[in-house]
Amino acid sequence: HAKNLAKIQKNEVSFVIHNLPIIAKMASISKACGNMFGLLQGHSAETSGGLLMALPREQAAAFCKDIEKQEGYQSWIIGIVEKGNRTARIIDKPRVIEVPAKDRDGELW
Repeated sequence: HAKNLAKIQKNEVSFVIHNLPIIAKMASISKACGNMFGLLQGHSAETSGGLLMALPREQAAAFCKDIEKQEGYQSWIIGIVEKGNRTARIIDKPRVIEVPAKDRDGELW
């Protein structure tokens, strides 16, 4: 998602991802499998997916709180936007955020 979003920005920016929301227990499973699917590099579906958007830094935390209050789902600030060449990258040792599956009206997301 991040690379696609960076490519279409009006300004020449890059996204630097520091936090990686991942479905709970997938990081340890990935490690046990020799990281063959590139989970911590953002190439695997077990990264918690969802909506990715770029917001002004001063509005991001309040937006995350509003999403949780209105929708009942947690959201995270995963990185920063910096001047760049329309790319996205994950830092070498991102903070892994284990996201538990949430049962909501019989649906698992």
